[in-house]
Amino acid sequence: MQDGSTATQTAEPSLTMAMTFLQGLAEKAAAFLPSVLGALVVLVVGLWIAGRIKKISANAMKRTGRIDETLAGFLSSLIHYGLIALVLITTLGVFGVPTTSFAAIIGAAGLAVGFALQGTLGHVASGVMMLGFRPFDVGDYVEAAGVAGTVKHIGLFTTEMATPDNKKIIVPNGKIFDDIITNYAGYDTRRVDLVFGISYGDDIDKAIALIKSELEKEDRVKVDPAPVIEVDNLGDSSVDIICRPWVDRADYFGVKWALTKAVKQRFDAEGVSIPFPCRSIYMEKDAA
Repeated sequence: MQDGSTATQTAEPSLTMAMTFLQGLAEKAAAFLPSVLGALVVLVVGLWIAGRIKKISANAMKRTGRIDETLAGFLSSLIHYGLIALVLITTLGVFGVPTTSFAAIIGAAGLAVGFALQGTLGHVASGVMMLGFRPFDVGDYVEAAGVAGTVKHIGLFTTEMATPDNKKIIVPNGKIFDDIITNYAGYDTRRVDLVFGISYGDDIDKAIALIKSELEKEDRVKVDPAPVIEVDNLGDSSVDIICRPWVDRADYFGVKWALTKAVKQRFDAEGVSIPFPCRSIYMEKDAA
């Protein structure tokens, strides 16, 4: 009987301690529960609002018609991730985490990542500038960074071009934006520069009249501004006559090829010669 009584007396303090611990734990949980519920509400509602703002901002930028779809998606995603970071910091603040030090850590980490990826981020910055200022559009024929081709896609990191013989070229945006850009499709009209050489014995006025006659037959040549047909150079073996008509951008090569052929055939029919360089060689005999 004494052994049982002793065991009961020994167990009572342990049971009391356990009950006290559980009671304290319950009180702490009850005190902490509002913070947990508040943090969950802030997190869920904040993420929902961030998603809605992303969609609204993307649609608003696209409706303006002045912002590229790729740039609109990038900027809206940037806004979205910024809002998510703000929501997470706010959630941690509800839990009691010091947000000032946490924000400093995020800033330092972002700075370190920026230094590590400065080349890549430079291409992204160039892509944003290109999409914003629009030095060229998809479908334009451009020359930049030592290459030329038709623009197929403008991304945040690279620009894709296709050469006239259908080669695919991928150029980093940083190289394009830091270089001189020549956009052959920047304006609706272009000037075709042609040069026709005639021999010194031919009638210059007749040759100019023949060129003018062929220009008048070409419907794609614009009347205003008027074509220029003038003697430009007295070469080693020819009198060079320039012909500079204006055409629509899409007709540039068609008019150039058609006029070159038509003027050559007309010169042949009218007896106007197109000289080619000649070299005379004189050989002396030995006196012996």
